[in-house]
This record gives sequence, C-alpha cells and structure tokens, in this order.
Amino acid sequence: MDRATDGDPVVFGQGRRQRAGIMSRPSLLFMPGSSGAASFWLPVGELLPAAWRKRYLDWPGMGAVPPSPRIASYDDLADLVLDRLEEPTALVAQSMGGVVAAKVAVRRPERVSHLVLTATSGGIDRTAFDLADWRPDYRKTYPHAPDWIFEHTGDLSDALRRLRMPVLLVWATRDAISPVAIGRHLAALMPQARLVEIDSGDHWVVRQHPRQVAREIETLIARTV
Repeated sequence: MDRATDGDPVVFGQGRRQRAGIMSRPSLLFMPGSSGAASFWLPVGELLPAAWRKRYLDWPGMGAVPPSPRIASYDDLADLVLDRLEEPTALVAQSMGGVVAAKVAVRRPERVSHLVLTATSGGIDRTAFDLADWRPDYRKTYPHAPDWIFEHTGDLSDALRRLRMPVLLVWATRDAISPVAIGRHLAALMPQARLVEIDSGDHWVVRQHPRQVAREIETLIARTV
C-alpha cells in the first residue's frame, strides 16, 4: 500500500502511481522495518513541513500486512519502491527498510535525492558486528512470515562508497539489534553522510524521539533543495 498525505492529486496509470502537476517541492518516501506498517513513520512525517510531498509504504507479507504474489525477495521490494519514484525522492527508511533503500539508491542513484537510514545494516555484511538476534521473537509474533525476510542480502559496501547524494544516519547508542558501530561503519563508507547518535537503547528510536529525527531530516533536505 502507498499512502499519500499531502493532498495532491494522485493518478494511477500503467501499473505505477503518478502525480498530476509539476514536481517543485521535496518529495519523501517513508519505508518501515519488518513490522511492514506504513504508519511507523507518521509521527515523524507529520512534524515535517506540510507542503512537502510525503508517502508512506508498507511491506506486503511483513508484520500484519497481507502478502503479495509479486513480492518474494528484497529485490522485489526494491522494484516496488522504484515503481513509485517518478521524480528524485528522499528515501527515509528504518531497519530492514534501510536495506531496501540502499538497494534502490545503488541501482538508480539518480532517482534518490537524499537517503535517511535509521538502525539498519544498509545492506553491508553484518557478520563482523555483535548483534542481538531479532528473528526468534519476530517468528513468534508473526508465525506466517515468509522465509526470505531472514535471508542474507549480500554486501553493498563497494556500491555505497560510490553514492553521492546527501545521507543522514540516525542511531540509538545502545541498540542491540543494530549497534551504533554499524552506523559508524556506514558513515565511514559514505563521506557525505552525517551520523546522529541518540542516547537510547531503543531499536525504534525514531518513534521515541520523533521531534529530533524530524528536525534532522528537515535540516538535511533544506540544505540541498
């Protein structure tokens, strides 16, 4: 599902969402983690300028979101996102969604105006990091989750180094699922990235500190539009 909140007309055509009118304001696409819920980013998005174009994706087959026969891999999710990028767009992504956002930015960097990643591996190799295993609890909560959610996605490190769009990284300092060491590693890979560390142990730190996160996103985008 794709939810638009800016009041602009949305036109459906050729299997993809298209907007009527001229694209003259910042466009943002918010992507959740493995909860799959489009509502995850609403507390942050609602604090950003009302004139900005904001859309919120959910992930078919994740959390309580019904599955789709078209979605059976992270690459399929990247295709889902690319199908919605009719203009350069800021991708704002949490956790697992950050892997998808990184894949999109690497595949079609000209379509990604800004990249905001929070508490995610960003598609790098995680084996060198001390991570808490979130999978058993997720399986218990969502027993019908597809296996591909848990599959390793490779290592995008070399491709991430080549990205040139502005990047914001937001991490909790004591996140056990995605340690801040990963955020620091991503910041070292992408010299144009700015890492914001928030004193918290919450993997869902953006929900805990929506005002601070919204302020950081607004600063990132306002500097470059």
